[in-house]
Parts: sequence; C-alpha cells; structure tokens
Amino acid sequence: MVIAAGLFVFIIYLYFFVPFGEFYGSIQKADPFFYSLAFASMLVSAAFYSLAWQRLLYLLSVKSSFFKAFQIIWVSSFIDLLVPAESISGDISRVYLMSKESGGDTGKVVASVIGHRVLGMTITLGGLVISSVYFALRYHPPVLVLEFVSVIAASTLMAMIIIFYFSRRREATEKVVSWIIGLLARFSRGRWKFERLKESAEKMRKAFHDGIDTLAAQRSHLVLPASMAIIAWALDLLISVLVFQALKAQISFSAIAIVYSISIAIQTAPFGIPGEIGILDVVMTSLYSLLGVSIAVAAAATILTRILTLWLRLLIGGITMQWLGIKGLKPPSPPT
Repeated sequence: MVIAAGLFVFIIYLYFFVPFGEFYGSIQKADPFFYSLAFASMLVSAAFYSLAWQRLLYLLSVKSSFFKAFQIIWVSSFIDLLVPAESISGDISRVYLMSKESGGDTGKVVASVIGHRVLGMTITLGGLVISSVYFALRYHPPVLVLEFVSVIAASTLMAMIIIFYFSRRREATEKVVSWIIGLLARFSRGRWKFERLKESAEKMRKAFHDGIDTLAAQRSHLVLPASMAIIAWALDLLISVLVFQALKAQISFSAIAIVYSISIAIQTAPFGIPGEIGILDVVMTSLYSLLGVSIAVAAAATILTRILTLWLRLLIGGITMQWLGIKGLKPPSPPT
C-alpha cells in the first residue's frame, strides 16, 4: 500500500507538471548503449563497495570472502530499499548475516559496518559540498536549491558527529545500552529476565569499541578501503551521468553530483516509505529542473535512473536473498 501510494504521488506529479509528449519522446529516444553502460556501472560500483567493506573486516580479523561480502551487500540493499527504516535495517541485516557466516565476533562486525557507513557518509558529504560550491560560484542557482543543499549537508554532518561521538565514547554507549535494557525491563514488568541480554550486550559493546579502536590505530591501512569506497561512489554517480548521455541531454557534472548526493542523503533517512518511492522521484525531478534541465528530460532521467538504482537493485537483492536463504538454511550433509 505504501509503495502504491508513493507511485501514485509521482504519477500525479508527472500528470500536472510534465508534458507527456516530450517526456515520452525523451524515453523513446534513449540510447541503449549508454544505458547498458549505466547498468554495468551499477554492478561494478556494488563490487567496489563490497571490497571496501571486506577490507575493513580483514583489518578487524573477521574472515570473509569477497563473494560472500558481495552477496550480503545485495541482500542489505534489498532490505534497505524495502523496509521503512532505511540504512538501519540494512546495517542490522549485514551484521546478522556476516556474524552468522564468519562466526566472528558480532561487535567487530558492527565496527566494520559503522566504519563502512562513516566512509560512505564522508565521501557523499564531501562530494555534495565541493559540487555545490563549484556550481554556486559558476552558475548562480536558485536560493531554494542552495538552502536545500545546506539542510542536507548539515543533517549528514550532524549524523556523522553523533556516530563519531558514540564510537569513541565508551561510557556514552554504555549508558545508552543500559537505558534501552532498562526500558525493556520496565515494559516487561518483571516477566522477562534481562541479565543474559545485558551480559551479551556488554560483551558486544566492548568488542565494538575495541574494533573501532583497532581501525583508528591502523589509519594508514584505511587508505585502501577508502579508495575503494571513493571508486564505488564515483561509479554510482556515473550511472546518472550515463543516463543523461543516453538521453542526449546537456547538464553540468556538478549539477548531477548535487542531485546524486542529495538523493543518497534522503535514502538514508527513515521516512517510512520503501525506497522513498514518490518522495525521491519528485525531489530528483524538481532539482534537475531547478538546475537547468527541462522538466520532461528531468522526469525521464529520474525514471531511467531509478529503474537501475531502485527496481533492479530490488530484483537482484531479492534473488540473492532467496539464493542465500536456500543455501544458507540448508542443513549440513550427514557424515558418511
């Protein structure tokens, strides 16, 4: 129902604001060669994103093959897009699946996921600020765009500060964990015993902070995963560039980077709508239009981009989850 409502909102937006003839003509004339390259860019981006995470796991002595990390990334992406608690739900699924697969310490896996998340947020924020400053100085965009960019950048920075704070302050994390367990205990009214949960949570919290300290102590070794994360970001951004190439539309690279960075920030906010269907489509189309692209081409670019970054990712992630479910839940063969 929520997905249908989001689609309905976007359809209404298209109906009232987008000339159908121009929009349909743009879609019809799209070059399949450049669009195929955009699809390939999406797959290679996911590979480098997985390599960056696998390297962080390696630095924390958590054993995992690239193929397994690649699979788990697709499953977490599927859950991220489908479950209305984005970024949180995907990260939890990554922690669960990797802990189960590697048999490693859950706290270390959490540290790797948090480290991976911070890398991505840092790169996205940096790309947003640099592209926005360049675009503002050269093209003088509407004030509304600059205000929107400022809000998104400030929100991303605030989220990073909170993550850094709790990652480095053991006592603060301990207080939060104790508060959550205490809250659960009050709600249960003595029916459930939380001593075991408290012990497990404390053990995980300690392993998490030890993992963060390990990563912090190996800063020179973070160059490789950071480089891989930057390549993944660039390839993901390249999807939109190739979509505009397919549409034979003129737009500055900095404008694409602004819309891309804002779309990533919106997707990590838990609005309660799977894949931010409707909201993100309207935002992307409107921003492209405000940044100088005709509304028909902006809508066509948004739809072609979202086919790759939403619907195909859902399809691939869903297939991967089914495959992992069949293989992972299959009981081991009895010894002969």
